Parts: sequence; C-alpha cells; structure tokens
Amino acid sequence: MKTALFSLGALALLGLIIYIAMAVMSQKTPDTLGLQNGKLAPCPDSPNCVCSESHTQNDAEHYIQAIHGDKDTWDKLKEVIMAQGGTIESDDGVYMHASFRSAIFQYVDDVELRLDETNNTIHIRSASRMGRKDFGVNRNRVEAIKKAL
Repeated sequence: MKTALFSLGALALLGLIIYIAMAVMSQKTPDTLGLQNGKLAPCPDSPNCVCSESHTQNDAEHYIQAIHGDKDTWDKLKEVIMAQGGTIESDDGVYMHASFRSAIFQYVDDVELRLDETNNTIHIRSASRMGRKDFGVNRNRVEAIKKAL
C-alpha cells in the first residue's frame, strides 16, 4: 500500500514538474513569429493553431475566417485584445503581435494580425507556443475577439 501511494505521489510530482518546465519554456518568443513573404506563418500540423491566411483555406482544422476591417478596426482590435487579457507586444500599423497567458501555469499563446488595406481585411493567427492540443482555446479566442468588435 505504501509503495502504491509513493508511486502515485512520485508520478504526480513528475507531472507537475513537466507542466512547470513547459510553462517556463513557453516564455521564450518563437522565431516563427512575424510576416513570412508578406503573410502570417502557416499553422504547424498540431491542432493548437488557427489562421485566416490563404495557405490554410483547405484545412478546416486550422482555417478561421478573416476579419473585415480597416485602420479603424485595427485600432479597435488593440482595445479588444487588451480588454480580453492580451498584451500588445508589437504593432507597426500593418502587423501586430499580442500574447495571452493561461491563468494557472502561465502558458503563452501568440496572436498575430496582418492588415491588408487593399482588400479591407485583417488576417489573424492564434497559436499555442507549447503542447499539441489546446482544447479549442485559440479558435475560441479569435471568435471572442471578432464578436467583441
């Protein structure tokens, strides 16, 4: 009985250590952020990312509708992101990077936006820095941002 309890406690401690290590590793800003050939980066194969750029249109798991808008919408987006707990990391008027942290372990998710003034469209990408699954958090975050506009 003592051996089983000790083993269970050791596994729980190991799990906690792994989660904390992942949280610490998620603090490093990925090199993949920013525009690539004038567009947001495509999502990785993992299901913890959504993106509105054309390279994800045939991928229902990752594709999400872009935002119809202009510079005024862009400015409102900053307010909405901050009101929902995001931090604006950079904004040059056509590209914006914001980060969101989970409540418990402080995992970081990145939200990127690209203003396409020619088509009055704001493309958006939201991705987790760590793990494979996000249980729909990134998709829900983008939908909440769009709804708040």
